[in-house]
Amino acid sequence: MGRPRKAPGMTDGRGLDPLRMAEAAAEAALVLGLVTLPVAWPVLDGSLAAVLTAMLVILTLGVYALHAVTFDCFRLTGHRVRGSLSYPRRRD
Repeated sequence: MGRPRKAPGMTDGRGLDPLRMAEAAAEAALVLGLVTLPVAWPVLDGSLAAVLTAMLVILTLGVYALHAVTFDCFRLTGHRVRGSLSYPRRRD
């Protein structure tokens, strides 16, 4: 009896995927910057900056997890983008 088989993941043996993390951080920063900074800028102080930083971390981790689950699921199920769409062909 060997080790139990585990489905291969995108980050097996690598930990976090840095490219996916950078993408998640950029998306989280964009959302946070567009939604909260225009309102919070006039009253920005140290405590509000700490709250915004915590929100950025939470959003980044959430987006990272969502992308990891979605794209790993696509890879494991064999879902691929096809190069051409299959249209019904006319029979002449």
